[in-house]
Amino acid sequence: MKKLMAGVVALLIVAGVSIGVAKGVFGTGETIKAAQTPVLAAEKKADAAPVKKPAAPANQKTATALMDEAAKANKYLFAFFWKTESDQTTAMKKVFEDAVAKISDRATAAIVQVTDPAEKEIVEKFTLDRAPMPLALAIAPNGAIMGGFPNEFTEEALVNSFGSRSTEKCMKSVQDGKLVFLCVQNAATTLNAEALQGVQDFKAEAQYANVTEIVKLDPADSAEASFLSDLKIDPQTKVAVTAFLAPPGAVIAEFEGATKKDDLIATLVKASSACGPGGSCGPGGCGPR
Repeated sequence: MKKLMAGVVALLIVAGVSIGVAKGVFGTGETIKAAQTPVLAAEKKADAAPVKKPAAPANQKTATALMDEAAKANKYLFAFFWKTESDQTTAMKKVFEDAVAKISDRATAAIVQVTDPAEKEIVEKFTLDRAPMPLALAIAPNGAIMGGFPNEFTEEALVNSFGSRSTEKCMKSVQDGKLVFLCVQNAATTLNAEALQGVQDFKAEAQYANVTEIVKLDPADSAEASFLSDLKIDPQTKVAVTAFLAPPGAVIAEFEGATKKDDLIATLVKASSACGPGGSCGPGGCGPR
């Protein structure tokens, strides 16, 4: 399956944990696995760079405080993380500032030196102590990382990090290690109740209740058009469609019409077996640990 997005796919490997981040990206395990190599190489290169004297922090408030304020205002937080001064840091900081200046009505910006004790909370929250630097993150109001750009990026990549509400909900859930059923249906689609039945029965199982999220998406909502395109779901569908998503962002199956609990469980088991422990579908396979 080719990439399910118009923007950039980035995979951050921090502290041994995979986080798939991108605008509206839910790809296959192969896509995610392929993104790991250059990031790890860049991290190794960054570790070998000479340490320079860091500059003073740029924020009047901590990034955590800015993120909370942005969320309350229903805005994104775009954060630029750096460790030491270098030509690369200077160049990317300029790209970052130019990009966020264009989207200041939709996003708050933060410049974070990861060695600053005052920024310890956000560094620990996103496990950034081992991440390649410089690094830019686009964080949705609900806390989902919608874009992650290590080392080098463009203004266009940053600006294109915004996602729809359904994308944000799905990204947040899979980044929290949960399974997601994206239920694409509205008053014009048929078999709505039948499509929801299996999903609701799956979530009712004790072992899946706390690790499963159900997200509903109206295919007629133009704001969701890009997400539906990523998932290859026709916005003009006449029948309810259900996409089954697993961490860190793989679409393991799509169902048209009715769903059944046993089929959904079998799909999860098959996907988990294919990935294996520590496989490309997540640190513990496709299923939640």
